[in-house]
Amino acid sequence: MHDKLTIETPEQIPLEFPLAGIGSRFLAAAVDSLVQLVIALAMLVAGMLLFAGLFAISSDAGLWVMGIFILLLFLLQFGYYAILEALWNGQTPGKRYMHLRVIKDSGRPITAYEAVARNLMRIIDSIPGYGVGIISMLLSAKNQRLGDYVAGTVVVHEKPLAPDAKVSWKPAQTAVPAGYDVGKLTPEEFQLIETFLLRREQLATEVRHKMARQIADRIAGKLNLTAEDRLPSEPLLEKLANEYRSRAQYR
Repeated sequence: MHDKLTIETPEQIPLEFPLAGIGSRFLAAAVDSLVQLVIALAMLVAGMLLFAGLFAISSDAGLWVMGIFILLLFLLQFGYYAILEALWNGQTPGKRYMHLRVIKDSGRPITAYEAVARNLMRIIDSIPGYGVGIISMLLSAKNQRLGDYVAGTVVVHEKPLAPDAKVSWKPAQTAVPAGYDVGKLTPEEFQLIETFLLRREQLATEVRHKMARQIADRIAGKLNLTAEDRLPSEPLLEKLANEYRSRAQYR
């Protein structure tokens, strides 16, 4: 949990993603292996019943069933991860249980291409007993196995929200005028302010204060904010967000 991927956004706001280590990824893989085993056993029982019935009628039909069963097992082994990660935005049942997610090393969600590319390399990563993948992760600064290198992906931890988690900011019913022409703010800048206010409780204290200062500095020129106006930054951003919303209601 100490390894982090830090990405600078176009707004020059750093986003930090805790990288998943070998332990958490192994546990996620164990859960997925259990799911695969249950599916494989169900397929085996169905295949044996179908094989016995068709083989009694025609030996060729029985052989076709066996061939299809082997193909389905291969797809289960390698298509399971690719299909689920593509459909579930970088997650499988095991990753969801462990609160892990595959993302691009740029911080963006993966596409079907990355999901397929990283899992095709699973054939090599799993030799022998995932030895290649483990060695690759140990040597990588981002805990990447070979499949991650090929697809340009990383596996990160997601912080689960507590059941009783509360929103850290709500718009005021009656906004107190901030004394600045908030009409000069663009919708994107307002969205940036409001997103920060809603998610600030999830940020580390140092990162939280730094982001608030950076946002205030970014809009300082438009609103003619002095250095004193920007300290402290969070109450200022709250006032600006409330007044912006209040103005928008009466346009």
